[in-house]
Amino acid sequence: MRGLLLSGFRNSQAVVVDRSVYVSGQLGMDPASGQLVGGGVQAQTRQALVNMGEILRMAGCTYENVVKTTVLLADINDFSNVNEVYKQFFRSNFPARAASQAAALPRGGLVEIEAVAVLGPLSDSS
Repeated sequence: MRGLLLSGFRNSQAVVVDRSVYVSGQLGMDPASGQLVGGGVQAQTRQALVNMGEILRMAGCTYENVVKTTVLLADINDFSNVNEVYKQFFRSNFPARAASQAAALPRGGLVEIEAVAVLGPLSDSS
């Protein structure tokens, strides 16, 4: 088991176990400043997914290796706005996804996204 650390963050951003990559929940934070990006839920979603992509890259995979995501929203009514950004990053091999509203997210974030990815090629069971 090994942990990955994204520059600018103190905690392990992912843990790799065998062929599985467990990516910690990502907020829409700028890694350089450690602050949430401005511009609302779509901007924070974009930044969270950019951060996730960097972690996936460091683990040796891409968005196409993601098999499951969990999306936490400060306001479930933002789901369609988040989905507009989400589908720009996940274009094929769509991962299973759960989305729910949280009472509060860290640092007052509007969205947090975590993921599970599989290293190496994915096979379709159909």
